[in-house]
Amino acid sequence: MKPRDIAAYAFLAIAWGFSFLVLLKVVHAFGWVGAVSLRALIAGSTLVLLATLLGKRLLLAPIWKPLLVVGATTVAGQLIGLSYATPRIGTALAAIFVATIPLFSMIIGRLWGLEKITPSGLGGLLLGFVGIVMLVGYPAQDVTPDFIGGCIASVLGAICAAFGSNYASLRLRSAQPWDVTSGAFLVGGLLTLPLLFWVPVPALPEAIDVLYLVISGSIMSAMTYVLYFGLVARIGATKTISVEFVVTLVAVLVGALFLDEQLNLLQISGGLVIMLGCTLVLGLLPGKRSRLPS
Repeated sequence: MKPRDIAAYAFLAIAWGFSFLVLLKVVHAFGWVGAVSLRALIAGSTLVLLATLLGKRLLLAPIWKPLLVVGATTVAGQLIGLSYATPRIGTALAAIFVATIPLFSMIIGRLWGLEKITPSGLGGLLLGFVGIVMLVGYPAQDVTPDFIGGCIASVLGAICAAFGSNYASLRLRSAQPWDVTSGAFLVGGLLTLPLLFWVPVPALPEAIDVLYLVISGSIMSAMTYVLYFGLVARIGATKTISVEFVVTLVAVLVGALFLDEQLNLLQISGGLVIMLGCTLVLGLLPGKRSRLPS
């Protein structure tokens, strides 16, 4: 990885790790649908405005079909999973589920002929799913319908993220990150906007709530995903998704320090098992060559 890729990788890890804290505040004020749709529309609009001010020409029309897929999965699907799940299972557990994205990415990449599963990769997949069972099967909190629903939403969101990233790597590799990011967020926001009829904003938000929403959309979505899709194009989908390991560590620390969240020993072990599995999947252990070129 080149220095600019390392810098982008580090910024993504920190910004997305703290985004769970902001997400909780946005969901509380706007509901989980509003947190998805309004966040996505703000992100897309921010990028269109910045592109106009910087004299960048966005070319969305030639790539509108793949943008529909990426917007529906990487944006709408993933954000729905996060926004629905995080208040129900906590930021730490939600972040650990996010760390399973590389596992699903490898499976999808293999099915599409983009990835080859090595013996260590297969072992990593098995470890990853064992870790998921440890997380869900032995939770620190009570097992309620909300908890189960949050876990299911987390897994589905991870699958959507993995699918969309592989699809973008396959179909949008030559497209500019600004085009992909702005288009995907606008599509994701528009696709989820009608859901506000079923899950409306619970009350009139305060000014601080609007500020959190703007931060979530403009900084923790718009700018980060420009960097994200740029990395996907330069170093590949699965290696880029490995940033979720560091995101998980940051989010767990944020949950412990700011929200007094706790995980039991078995869940912590499950998180470590998932990370070890993902490390095997990505070929990132010392002495092993990465499966994807830098």
